[in-house]
Amino acid sequence: MSEDLTAQDLTKPKSARDSAGQLWVDLGPILIFVVTYNVLFRIQATKDEAIYIATGVFIAAVLAAIAWCKLQRGKIPPILIVTGVLVTAFGGLTIIFHDPAIIQIKFTFTFLFYATAILISLAIKQNVWKLFFQHLFNLPDRIWTVLALRWAAFYVVVALLNEVLRYNFNEANGNFDVWLNLRTALTYPAFIIFAALNTPLVLKHHRETPEPDGAPAAPSS
Repeated sequence: MSEDLTAQDLTKPKSARDSAGQLWVDLGPILIFVVTYNVLFRIQATKDEAIYIATGVFIAAVLAAIAWCKLQRGKIPPILIVTGVLVTAFGGLTIIFHDPAIIQIKFTFTFLFYATAILISLAIKQNVWKLFFQHLFNLPDRIWTVLALRWAAFYVVVALLNEVLRYNFNEANGNFDVWLNLRTALTYPAFIIFAALNTPLVLKHHRETPEPDGAPAAPSS
């Protein structure tokens, strides 16, 4: 699943139980994808179809995560909906056309999609980063803009990283497994580190505001 969800949880004040549950929702599908592919790739009978079987499992896992959020929390985070659409679309095309490059491109497209959405929202003065996270933090507009620009730049960087990995490691040269494992090993730590680097800025400018009586608690999704 898209790494932006993981980044969101790093600074979100939740209980340990909520954090653990959300972590599995965020990371579960992609980890299932990686594990499924690695297992099937090492079995002679399923080696040739490992990519496509794992992609189908990936789609199912993402849809299951969406269903879990709906049933357990009553709502589906907008980012998770976007992730579900992209995974289903690119994964489905990968299976239909029997082309592993499509699922590889999915990650590049996703990162560039988020970067573009952020920049367009800033251009029309509707900071999407603020819209997504203002229920968590009370920050000056200037800081929201700084955070949005930083994350937009970061998404471009990880998109380029994925393209470099995809160019060098793919099914055509027999290294799809290298791409999948290396991408996972590099991308998730990068998101965690970048989110951690931005946390001091958030905490420095966050201002506590009293919540009106009877106001609902911030959603945990």
